[in-house]
Amino acid sequence: MRLALAQINPAVGDIKGNIAKIKRYYNQAVTAGAELIMFPELFVCGYPPEDLLHKHHFLQDNFSAVEQIAKACEKAVVIVGFAELDNGMCYNSAAIIRNGRIEKIYRKGLLPNYGVFDEGRYFEAGSQPLVIQVGDIKVAITICRDIWDINWLSKFLKPVEPFDFLANISSSPFHIGKNRLRQRIVTAAAHQFKCGICYCNSIGGQDELIFDGRSMILDSCGKIITRAKAFEEDLLIADVTGRNGSVKAQPVSPVADECEEAIDEVYKALVLGTKDYVTKNGFTKILIGLSGGIDSSVVAAIAVAALGKDAVIGITMPSRFNSSETKSDAAKLAENLDIEFKTVPIQDTLDAFDNMLKPIDGWDNKGIAYENLQARIRGSILMSLSNQFGAMVLTTGNKSETAVGYSTLYGDTAGGFAVIKDVPKTLVYKIAEYINEKAGTDIIPKAVIERPPSAELRDNQKDTDSLPDYSLLDQILEEYIENDKSPQQLFKIFKNEDEILKVVRLVDRNEYKRRQSPPGIKITSKAFGRDRRLPITNKYLPH
Repeated sequence: MRLALAQINPAVGDIKGNIAKIKRYYNQAVTAGAELIMFPELFVCGYPPEDLLHKHHFLQDNFSAVEQIAKACEKAVVIVGFAELDNGMCYNSAAIIRNGRIEKIYRKGLLPNYGVFDEGRYFEAGSQPLVIQVGDIKVAITICRDIWDINWLSKFLKPVEPFDFLANISSSPFHIGKNRLRQRIVTAAAHQFKCGICYCNSIGGQDELIFDGRSMILDSCGKIITRAKAFEEDLLIADVTGRNGSVKAQPVSPVADECEEAIDEVYKALVLGTKDYVTKNGFTKILIGLSGGIDSSVVAAIAVAALGKDAVIGITMPSRFNSSETKSDAAKLAENLDIEFKTVPIQDTLDAFDNMLKPIDGWDNKGIAYENLQARIRGSILMSLSNQFGAMVLTTGNKSETAVGYSTLYGDTAGGFAVIKDVPKTLVYKIAEYINEKAGTDIIPKAVIERPPSAELRDNQKDTDSLPDYSLLDQILEEYIENDKSPQQLFKIFKNEDEILKVVRLVDRNEYKRRQSPPGIKITSKAFGRDRRLPITNKYLPH
């Protein structure tokens, strides 16, 4: 049997466009001689469709789309994911298409309801296993989470054993280390069932989520025979032979290289996520406030990699607190990236606001409110230019700042998309070094990387005036946010109780800011937003 995995990029709700992609890849696979062609989980409607699933007409359009696909696919067996409505119930389903019609339907049995997943809100669980025959090969059908609980799957598939191949269609989102975990899961399944595995994953960005692809085919010994590209569309083809626990596969299409290291996959995820969020939402231009600092420099470089230099406009908005070094570094970065670059000084505007507010008792130009006023002026300028020219503003705050509220509402949080929202500050520096290494030249000026970070909202300001050094802060945040450690547990790790309590309380008290900030790309195991949802009004303070 010649098997094809179509690892392609859907858009949620673009049923017509997704159908067109299915037909195009189906034709390519049939031309290559494929007898079984797999498409990812919920590909017809895109994943995750969220509350679109509460619209009956949306679900009806899903099924009509599958019927259209069936009529166009007469030459090979097709497995494709869609949202199914049956007797008022919604299922995460896979249609088996053969000879131009929907032959059978499999319904996902295990519904994830944790982290970024809300499938319990939308779907009913399927209860019947399904095995299909393609040539001499018996193929058991599963969808994403089904394969992650090997004990449940063993009991579920017991009535239909033995089979030669286990097919899994997925929309499995990326975070650092996720692919290693996937490989362990599919290898364990091959060993458990003594069968080959074909795992077809989505790629692309959908709001905060990135799907990294890396579809794969394994033999019955659990060896990965071939794999698809990371963070790119791909058509993976292999010839499958053998039965009764001795299944082999021979790659037909080239075997894709793995990402070199974690920083490589993070960079690719950020580029793909930026590209898809901007373009899928209909924008062709983006605006970035360039401060001459590390965060805006990295975001600008990622934006150029995602959309090209002609799509990116850098705006620098200096006040009297900005040093000549940061101003020149902003200009140097723009020159290195070859992007359009505009200067809009804000000092006169800042003075005008200050003079306007002076009659109000208690106002002064020495405190945090005055510092934040500068950020709000800059946010207003960027959003005004966005409004005028139809360009999306990319914000530049990182995870470390977002965690502790080191940002200004309606200032540096103003924008459409937060590219590095889930990237800790220490990792931002590593990405900057990676960008320069990848380019073979200092795209991001060395001075930007080496200069102590500062918001430059007052004279001689440094981030460490208000926060622990980022090397320590990021460790505390990882343990508290991603690993859910209590302050008492943190005391044993980091010793400095006062500093830990300060960080913990900053994290907990700034949920209201995070809720009002734009969405951003998830790259860690627990991102703010879909992963971590705490009440804004929250009197619980760990001690």
